[in-house]
Amino acid sequence: MTNRQQPAICLNPEDNVIIALEDLPSGISLQELDGPLPQPVPRGHKIAIQAIGAGERVVRYGQTIGVATSAIEPGDHVHTHNLGMGGHGADYAFSSLVRPLPAPSEKRHFMGYHRADGSVGTRNYLGILTSVNCSGSVARFIAEAVDRQGWLSEFENVDGVVPIVHGTGCGMASDDEGYETLFRTLQGYARNPNFAGILLLGLGCEVMQIPDLVGRGRMRSDSNFRYMTIQQTGGTRKTIERGVEQLREMAAVANKIAREPAGLEHLTIGLQCGGSDGYSGITANPALGAASDLLVAHGGTTILSETSEIYGAEHLLTRRAVTPEVGAKIVERIRWWEDYTARNGGQMDNNPSPGNKKGGLTTILEKSLGAVAKGGTAPLTQVYKFAEPVTERGFVFMDSPGYDPCSVTGQIASGANLVCFTTGRGSVSGYKPTPCIKLATNSEMYGRMADDMDVNCGDIISDNVSLEDKGREIFELFLRVASGEQTKSEQLGFGGAEFVPWQMGAVM
Repeated sequence: MTNRQQPAICLNPEDNVIIALEDLPSGISLQELDGPLPQPVPRGHKIAIQAIGAGERVVRYGQTIGVATSAIEPGDHVHTHNLGMGGHGADYAFSSLVRPLPAPSEKRHFMGYHRADGSVGTRNYLGILTSVNCSGSVARFIAEAVDRQGWLSEFENVDGVVPIVHGTGCGMASDDEGYETLFRTLQGYARNPNFAGILLLGLGCEVMQIPDLVGRGRMRSDSNFRYMTIQQTGGTRKTIERGVEQLREMAAVANKIAREPAGLEHLTIGLQCGGSDGYSGITANPALGAASDLLVAHGGTTILSETSEIYGAEHLLTRRAVTPEVGAKIVERIRWWEDYTARNGGQMDNNPSPGNKKGGLTTILEKSLGAVAKGGTAPLTQVYKFAEPVTERGFVFMDSPGYDPCSVTGQIASGANLVCFTTGRGSVSGYKPTPCIKLATNSEMYGRMADDMDVNCGDIISDNVSLEDKGREIFELFLRVASGEQTKSEQLGFGGAEFVPWQMGAVM
């Protein structure tokens, strides 16, 4: 893909910018320029290789990433000072590039926990799921009491107790989109195959009522499910005592389940990126796309999300939709987001973040084109709302904000039993009950944050490692982690603060 002897890379013959692969000083010679570089350019940033008039397109990946806001000369640093969003349109060409993936040469498997509903977990946790913020502290008190008592060590097949707490569940309408989204999210977590059992805990008087979750929600298909409210149980101390008793009963049931072989059709992986930089679309994201294709070819499922971060690149997905109707769902979500941001006084180009821009990204169009690469080349089989159960196998899309913890929350609620997360700036997070693999886009950050990163994708640039080889490396890690190998974020204990339901509507 690259020749590391060169200090910059052109990603597509149609591009009018190149990308600096290191911090470039002024005066350096580049093969794409006739003269010396007129000013220093940070690594990951763009350099014009031809004159671009004000209002003309700036092209990266062979795609428009914005328009010049002033005249740009060859050798100029192209960034926020001279590149803006501009108007953009797209030819959606629904279903015009649907290409089946080649069949794998061998059948692979992982070692997982088989559930009563036919799903398979990669972890075997017990969860304390809260209906409302008001029961959050007590849920944590119960988990802390289990830790203090130490009896969980008797159950070698149980990974731990996870309190799932959040900031909503009341002060909201009971019949709008916000309520239904939270309902789906809680329901989805209760059903995630990485939970061997669920204790559902409410206060008692909240809008998100426990009887509704238990009745209409039909939280689990097995019997390892309990529920109670703090008010009915008799307050904090009695609820803690009762909760610990119930979890011990549930642990005995969960411990009877051991890892057994499972086909890769039982793996569902959430594809995420956060703290992106100018390398994201060159290294980690396309490498993850190659791994995604391998999993899908083996019958597994991958979920791309963050609708606000495919904006301007959605036409690459509509072309891969298995039917025009599936492609139209992507467009409908984009239109919803345009309206949603306008109603709330924002705009789609509010993303990228300051960190993204420091790393070399300029417009949401540029960021999105790199982000979509996580989805590889597989056909797009379906589009889902946030936290909606994923029922189609293959490569799918789930609507979500670009805010990473919220987006991953939706993917786990939709059924993800593994998450893979690319980062250029150095995101730190974890998402119990689902293990999270971290991919570093560049070797410098990987070296600086090696305790947090599972895979260095910077060697695609530094050592000419191919995207295909890096994709296979990531794919093999999928199987090892699914079979029990701990990720760096699990070793560090992450996962207690990253449950972030998408909160919509008025808080009353």
